[in-house]
Amino acid sequence: MAAAGGEPSTENVSDELFQNFYTEVKQIEKRDSVLTSKQQIERLLRPGSSYFNLNPFEVLQIDPEATDDELKKRFRALSILVHPDKNQDDQIRSQKAFEAVDKAYKLLLEPEQRKRALDVIHAGQEYVEHYVKEKKKQLKKDGKSLDMEEDDPEMFKQAVYKQTMKLFAELEIKRKEREAKDMHERKRAREEEIETAEKAKRDREWQKNFEETRDGRVDSWRTFQAKGKKSKEKKNRSFLKPPKVKMEQRE
Repeated sequence: MAAAGGEPSTENVSDELFQNFYTEVKQIEKRDSVLTSKQQIERLLRPGSSYFNLNPFEVLQIDPEATDDELKKRFRALSILVHPDKNQDDQIRSQKAFEAVDKAYKLLLEPEQRKRALDVIHAGQEYVEHYVKEKKKQLKKDGKSLDMEEDDPEMFKQAVYKQTMKLFAELEIKRKEREAKDMHERKRAREEEIETAEKAKRDREWQKNFEETRDGRVDSWRTFQAKGKKSKEKKNRSFLKPPKVKMEQRE
């Protein structure tokens, strides 16, 4: 559907870009046996790769159900292709591509991480299957043809790929949000810890100063009391003085 003014909607543009990307990726996969180092580096670093590369199976271009031995062989083959030593004319980009491959491989070596990645892929597939099922129910209810583009195995696979990518992206966004929240909490706790330590230091310094000046304060108080006592005695004596007698003058 076009937006007002004949301009394509943001969603359509996004779908079109994804379609182009998906088509290109699949074309590359079909040429996998003759894929060059340059093509692999380009695939791993293309725009949006920070999210596309969240799926370790896609990074390594390996089936999610692959065995550990197949995973190891694939990593070796791909890491050699993009290794900086093999790409002296493009070492910076090849280093980044190699790091993406290495990260994906190490993640899949960890059973828990591998299970999480598989769970996301299975969730993406279940989502598309549920969508197709519900969509066909609605089409049947409306008396329309039940044919859907997802009936084509390749289109179904593409829909799963797209949904899986979205799920990986959502998980990454949530992870970053938790990380930012945890960092904020650690910062706040650290600030409170510093403030508590500084307050304790100020209290100790005040107590120390109070103790060191105790004798001086006592002496000052005694001196003050002594002066006050003398002043009071002097004042009292002045009250006891008899009044002066005025002599009468005789004529």
